[in-house]
Amino acid sequence: MDLKLTDQETAFREEVRAWVADNLPAHLASKVRGGFRLTRDDMQGWFRILGKKGWHCGSWPIEFGGQGWSPVQKYLFEEECARAGAPRVLSFGPFMVGPVIMKFGNSEQHKRFLPGICSGDVWWSQGYSEPGAGSDLVSVKTRANRKGDVYIVNGQKTWSTYGQYGDWIFCLVRTSQEGKPQNGISFLLIDMTSPGISVRPIKLLDGECEVNEIFFDDVAVPADNLIGEENKGWTYAKYLLGLERTAIANVNRAKQELVRLKHIAQAEGVYADGRFRDEIARLEVEILALELLVLRVLTSRNSGGQPMDIAALLKIRGSEIQQRLLELMMLAAGPASLPFIETAILGEISGDPVVPAHAAPLASGYLNMRKSSIYGGTNEIQRNIVAQTMLA
Repeated sequence: MDLKLTDQETAFREEVRAWVADNLPAHLASKVRGGFRLTRDDMQGWFRILGKKGWHCGSWPIEFGGQGWSPVQKYLFEEECARAGAPRVLSFGPFMVGPVIMKFGNSEQHKRFLPGICSGDVWWSQGYSEPGAGSDLVSVKTRANRKGDVYIVNGQKTWSTYGQYGDWIFCLVRTSQEGKPQNGISFLLIDMTSPGISVRPIKLLDGECEVNEIFFDDVAVPADNLIGEENKGWTYAKYLLGLERTAIANVNRAKQELVRLKHIAQAEGVYADGRFRDEIARLEVEILALELLVLRVLTSRNSGGQPMDIAALLKIRGSEIQQRLLELMMLAAGPASLPFIETAILGEISGDPVVPAHAAPLASGYLNMRKSSIYGGTNEIQRNIVAQTMLA
């Protein structure tokens, strides 16, 4: 599928394609296309390259350091990056806390926090979920007690993706026990180098420590780091969650993973199987439908319309498609998909690769992607939101 682009949008796409081809390091593209894990240096190195061009936060308004891209331009940028095999820009800074700071923060916070996000120099982590407060975020218990010009924070966050890399973390904290639970939540920005913060990695099924527990023990946080008003954080949290759930759809990555799936199926000789091709075709139709939904939203925004709130629906379909892509890749590769220790896959132990290059490391990706239907609000919760929206 292709957009009916204006001459300006076509020129923009060509500019992005040429620039990414000239500036994306070849080793990064190879790792992304092969499904291998990226290090912090891999990811942040690319973010900084984008930052120097002004494209790490290209969709931000010009007054906040962005390029003022339209929704269609942002879509085209992401499509070209995915096609080239570039690491995906992480949402935490550019698409989650950045927009919250722009919308609800004050001018001093704009000057202090936004430039580091634009440049790609400051790594942000998310502090939402807690033990006993995942999809039910109004149950957060991490406390922030105001003492003069600081908040003293005590509590625990969990499932913080790449929390071990964070320079800063945005947190939901409880500042009041009065009234409804959501009325006592505040939105706080915390320097991860502050005394009293400790990070404990959580090892996942794929052997990677991508998520973490973060503990706060009498952490002093300047009151100036409060976003908006005290006890109004639930409003800001809902705004951010809408941005996160929309990003999870990630249709451009799904399109590139579909290409990879077909390549694996052909290499393994199962593409000739009519039933397997039916499964690929069904998935391709689902990706096309998701893309049409995303483009419908973009078109509505460009025309000044008010599209229905479909963040929950995009999250459901996007996460399920990501999981199905990996399932079919595993089925296509069969036993070759099982090894997921990278050094063994690449032959760094035995001297010879133990599986074909196209099959590595599918098991790791499959196990890791089990979480996509849980984070950002479980798909069961999202279905309730869709039902309430449609039946209200």
